[in-house]
Amino acid sequence: MKALGKTLGLVILGLLLLIVALGFALTHLFDPNDYKDEIRALARDKAGLELDIGGDIGWSLFPWLGLELHETTLASVRTPQQPFADLRMLGLSVRVLPLFSREVQMSDITLNGLNLTLARDENGKGNWEGVGQPAASEEQPGETPPAEQTEPPTEDQKPDRTSRPLRLDIDSLTVSDARVAYHDAQSGQQFSAEGIELTTGAIREATSIPVKLNAFFGSNKPVMRARTELQGALRFDNKLQRYQLENLRLSGEASGEPLQGKTLSFSAQGQLLVDLAADIAEWTSLKFTANQLRGLGELKARDLLDQPKIAGTLSIAELNLRAFLDGVGQQLPAMADTTALSKAELVTRLAGTSTSLTFEELNLKLDDSIFTGQIGISDFTKQALRVDLKGDRINLDRYLPPSSADDSAGAARQSEVDATEAAVIGTGTTPLPDKPTQQAWSEASVLPIGALRNLDTQVNLDIGSLTAMKLPLDSFVFRARTADGLLALEEMRGGIYNGQMEASASLDVRPAVPLITAQTRLAHVPVERLLESQGEEVVIKGLLNLDSNIRTQGNSQKAWIDNLNGKIGFIIDNGILVDANLEQQLCRAIATLNRKPLTSEPRSKDTPFRELKGNLTLRNGVASNPDLKASIPGLTVNGNGDVDLRVLGMDYRIGIVIEGDKGAMPDPACEVNERYVGIEWPLRCRGPLELGAKACRFDNDGLGKIAARLAGEKLNETIEEKLGDKVSPELKDALKGLFSR
Repeated sequence: MKALGKTLGLVILGLLLLIVALGFALTHLFDPNDYKDEIRALARDKAGLELDIGGDIGWSLFPWLGLELHETTLASVRTPQQPFADLRMLGLSVRVLPLFSREVQMSDITLNGLNLTLARDENGKGNWEGVGQPAASEEQPGETPPAEQTEPPTEDQKPDRTSRPLRLDIDSLTVSDARVAYHDAQSGQQFSAEGIELTTGAIREATSIPVKLNAFFGSNKPVMRARTELQGALRFDNKLQRYQLENLRLSGEASGEPLQGKTLSFSAQGQLLVDLAADIAEWTSLKFTANQLRGLGELKARDLLDQPKIAGTLSIAELNLRAFLDGVGQQLPAMADTTALSKAELVTRLAGTSTSLTFEELNLKLDDSIFTGQIGISDFTKQALRVDLKGDRINLDRYLPPSSADDSAGAARQSEVDATEAAVIGTGTTPLPDKPTQQAWSEASVLPIGALRNLDTQVNLDIGSLTAMKLPLDSFVFRARTADGLLALEEMRGGIYNGQMEASASLDVRPAVPLITAQTRLAHVPVERLLESQGEEVVIKGLLNLDSNIRTQGNSQKAWIDNLNGKIGFIIDNGILVDANLEQQLCRAIATLNRKPLTSEPRSKDTPFRELKGNLTLRNGVASNPDLKASIPGLTVNGNGDVDLRVLGMDYRIGIVIEGDKGAMPDPACEVNERYVGIEWPLRCRGPLELGAKACRFDNDGLGKIAARLAGEKLNETIEEKLGDKVSPELKDALKGLFSR
């Protein structure tokens, strides 16, 4: 036995020496460079790859099967003149004996100077197409491809699933000075990754593999450049199809057209996992920054191979949103409050698919406001926005453009109003103002028609306290829908100055000329508070009740007013005509008829009333009001006239009827004679709408007619007294009729 063992040992030693000798002979006597043509033919026929090895092939056989390629280019056999890859040097080696146990033990893999250029032409064909397809399998013109094998494999043909899986064992991988570029001729889009430097530690299954990657990324539409660095530890298990990137740290800087010359510094870290067997992926312990923005969260994805769905959480710490947006080149529009958007904070859950993304259970703090609810895009291709939020309070005026100087037409009209008002006083001693003539509205386009036609939105808002256009609204409710060019304000309501406001509207931008309809209802709203909030002079006070149904068309203020049609009904209760003493003007008119001078100053400059009501019919920007009525203590006022919204002017004829001697007149000269009761005293109101009742004067021509009629009645009374029964009734009536005329 001892001799047998010694003999066996000598045999094995001899075989090893023979193998070493054979390896030495092969590596020194056999030169693979002599077979470049055969290698190129093999790559062309078996892999559809046009291989050109410009440099020498270096190799070793045992105990390492080593290979080095220099100055090599690769192209598809379909486009052999358009190489898509070239490399300066590729070096690798594999330990021979472990290959028999399905183990791949490799030393360092080095790849230097790789230049990978992928491109699609105008027809959408890529320069890499055909790679991996043996030349023999490519169809020739006029040939019919052979029918596919449909018979099931025999037992001998079935793979041995009990065999050991392939195992990798690589000392390291180094990629240096690499570049990858992609160009699409159809869209003109270009992407690139340059200066790629990749290093790893030992690559072994189920172990932690240190990975470091540096690269510069770029694109042309838009022009962007980014420097990135990635570090982490890679762990994989091919049998379980489980892949992890632990302790990920990604950082870098970006610049380009979207950033308007600014630089974005970014970073992210966390734990990445892809489990193909479970069909899930996740990013946990997520931390990220973007300039001064700081955030935390986690993301999980499922159904990766079918219809991917994501879920997760996101938390963004308080930041100055205005400064952040400025730092990434996003210029905000001018706002009335220059400190608006100085504070923002967000906590939310994420839910999404490949076509949608929703921020659920959202808690957003914006300046002094807090909102909860959800915001999402239900379809990326349609940009379908969905908003359902509740808020405590918000002042929209802070975020609107600052008030600017009036346009030329508005300035000219205001000058006209100021000049008229300077000559008008409430006692009515000045001439009647002229009608305004200056156009009050701008002809500039207002609506972005193209963008509105593509809108797909559903917006539901409930806000405890909202301020908009200086109007405070309580318990504000807003419901709006837009789709296919039709924008519908389904509901808008809220409390305003202890009253109520309700409105609905629609904007149809499908036709060439946009169509607008609106319905509004106000109940018990102090009209003076509305005027004050808009910076208008208070010319009337009282509780306003209003119902309107109007329509118009166009895309400018002027077009909307010129085409304004519809109806408006209003009632103002328990009000006051400010700086318009109708009682004093009536007293002046009566004193004129009494031929007596006024001897006292007006007791008040205002006129209180119990009710003021009427109905307006709008026709192309002019509101006709045939039934204006006002109830003033001791007086009834009837009126009819027009309000020309195009120039913001009015022209009314008013009749004041004395109901009886229900109160003392302000001056003895205007003591009400019973003959004056029931007579409609004529008043004319004309001038800028801003003047209100201050633009009203008694009609002198009308007063003359009243005086003549009263004189005729007085003469008839004298005839009755003097003639008595001395003449026939026929003659008496004839005389009265004559004097009445």
